[in-house]
Amino acid sequence: MKQRSLDDAIRRTLAAAGLASLAATSYAQEPEAQRLEEITVTARKVEENLQDTPISITAITGTALEDRQVFRTDTLDQLVPNLQFANNAPLAGNNASSAVFIRGIGQTDPTSTVDPGVGLYIDDVYIGSAVGGNMELRDISNVQVLRGPQGTLFGRNTIGGAVLLSTAEPGDEFGGKVRAGFGDDNLIDAFVALDAPFSDSFKTRWSFGMRKQDGYVTRPDGTDLGDSNTFTGMTKWVWTPSDSVRAALAVDYTEADENGSPLVFAAINEAATFPRVSSQEAGCPGVVFPTSGPVPMLDDPRCANDFQGAGPFANNGSVPLTSQLENFGASLNLSFGLSDAVTLKSITAYRSLDWQGVRDADNTPLTILHTYYDVSGDQLSEELQLTYESDRVVGVFGAYYFEQTSDDIATIELNPPPPGIQRDSDNNKVDNQSWAAFTQWTFDFTDRFSGTVGGRYTEDKKDAYPDQFDYATPTVKQIPVQWYSATFSSFTPSASLTFKWNDDAMTYLSYSEGFKGGGWNSHFNAVLTPEQQAALHPFAPEEAQTIELGTKLDLAGNTLRLNLAIFSSDYTDMQLTYRGPAPAGVAPFVTNAGETSIDGAEVELTWVPTESLVLEASLGYLDATIDSLSNIPFAVLPPGLVEGNRLPYAPELQGHFGIGYTAHAGSWEIVPRVDVSYQDTTFFDATNTIEISQNDAVTTVNLQVQVRNEHWRFTGGLNNATDELYPIAGNSSLTTGSGYAEIAYARPQEWFLTLEYDF
Repeated sequence: MKQRSLDDAIRRTLAAAGLASLAATSYAQEPEAQRLEEITVTARKVEENLQDTPISITAITGTALEDRQVFRTDTLDQLVPNLQFANNAPLAGNNASSAVFIRGIGQTDPTSTVDPGVGLYIDDVYIGSAVGGNMELRDISNVQVLRGPQGTLFGRNTIGGAVLLSTAEPGDEFGGKVRAGFGDDNLIDAFVALDAPFSDSFKTRWSFGMRKQDGYVTRPDGTDLGDSNTFTGMTKWVWTPSDSVRAALAVDYTEADENGSPLVFAAINEAATFPRVSSQEAGCPGVVFPTSGPVPMLDDPRCANDFQGAGPFANNGSVPLTSQLENFGASLNLSFGLSDAVTLKSITAYRSLDWQGVRDADNTPLTILHTYYDVSGDQLSEELQLTYESDRVVGVFGAYYFEQTSDDIATIELNPPPPGIQRDSDNNKVDNQSWAAFTQWTFDFTDRFSGTVGGRYTEDKKDAYPDQFDYATPTVKQIPVQWYSATFSSFTPSASLTFKWNDDAMTYLSYSEGFKGGGWNSHFNAVLTPEQQAALHPFAPEEAQTIELGTKLDLAGNTLRLNLAIFSSDYTDMQLTYRGPAPAGVAPFVTNAGETSIDGAEVELTWVPTESLVLEASLGYLDATIDSLSNIPFAVLPPGLVEGNRLPYAPELQGHFGIGYTAHAGSWEIVPRVDVSYQDTTFFDATNTIEISQNDAVTTVNLQVQVRNEHWRFTGGLNNATDELYPIAGNSSLTTGSGYAEIAYARPQEWFLTLEYDF
């Protein structure tokens, strides 16, 4: 670890905690304004006050999300420090694909053979695929973002942290709400939720939503990319036959049928690419096929050069694109109160996922690289929890089982030298199994001082069955066709100490570890020798150890909430996704590539100085650069991958400021609100490719006004009000034979109007 910076940060935080505790005492006699509500979180598998939980957490209610017009998971990072929730379409070609990073740890490869680095949970059910993670936030009661390794209680693939989504509970009375929205690019957004209790002990909730919006990137054939066309449906049934028994059945369904992702041409390496047209008989004027020289800089659509760029919102590709998704999930959550202190819980869940994504990676009329994904998979999980709660002791025992299967069919068209269009089939079957046992105990030694200790043993079994070949020679396999199996295990402990200065101020010191299993790469573009296969096919687990010091303060008569955390992480054997020289070629692959020390901090503030005014702010800081690189296959580093590079999706600074004011006019409230988000320079790959990066700091502004009463809510506003142009994702193959780079930009300024009725 970077010891000096950590020591300095510890001293600063201890000083701040001491001063803040004095401030809490001095403000205790101030006149009471609008007191902040207590926020209940479940980060430690039991319900507890956010301000008493020794973890860096951002908790946002469903109402707060709606007030800020946050209706998709990929906009959560506008509110949460050190969270990056990005669309990962540059690899999958699907709008629902996600790349989630917390404190610089995550994963950019969305394929089934690679696990995410941040765990995404819906109603306590882990979502095992990166595709489907970028979703509409429909009927959500709250979101909790847990930063840092959550290797004890959540375990599987929470090495960076966890994002917990909880859906709304059924109401006690018949009622619900209806919302309709309109806006730029022919936006139509509709949502309805209905509470339908059948008795005091049996209640149900039903919700449905749809969203349609034209895309904002156009192609010569008139296709608009980046469009929305989704439908979601959810229901939750809750049965409470007694005070000690609760059963909750939740079912959700999502369907999307869209034109394709908003990717555009970023750059091309004229020395790496070679001129081709579909006839494969001629190329760029002045170059005789099949010459291997650089492509001349002529403004001719047959030339693979930078003249192919059409701007941030135009795409010259010609391959018909699609982005389709069908996602289904069902879970049964059973809770039994065995005594006043002991509760047994069972969470049984099944999910299925089918998706397609077609991608014209070069975004030109030429065949340089096209990908066609057709993936079908499902998962089954079971978790048992036994909790014990007394005045001084809280304990959790648990066991977890997870099984995932997937059938991935990927077809790749590329045009490398020597001449001809190569069509590869990268078919892969996946069978993953995981089990774990865990426990965690919290002891209140005194009214002010408590400690927590826990540990988890995890065993992951990863099986892959690749069938990969060139269509020209389908009987010649790139690696032998057989089941490949590997088992990875780890024990991940955690511990924390908490001291309460008074009822409104606490300080904690914690240590936690995280683990993410290894696996098998699933893309090759050439027949590998046994030595090459041994180096490129498998990859090993990665690990993270984090020490964190934080303080949580409710000041000024509980009108000012200030939470701070500083941390230092050792991130070892990190799984990086990149493209390298032969034999890897243009195919992205994952390998363990060394170590990084990640130091950083988070600050979150909420202040309600009067009943009418609320101010919110957050700031995240990250020092996340690669310390060392080792164990690269064949000791060949891809150009640009060097020590000192920043990790992907790890901006140095990331902040948010929001202000809202409530004015009263009879029974109506008028609530204007401004939200400003700031994000420093951000790289989207480990090689820090500037052609696809957010190379400048970006500040975005969202404006809105609500007019509401007990039943009605009218909202109008502008997202990206200052019309900032900035990238949100990118992918580069500039150093390989294909030599392309692609990028996606955020949607420009857009207006919206919504009408909601609660009944």
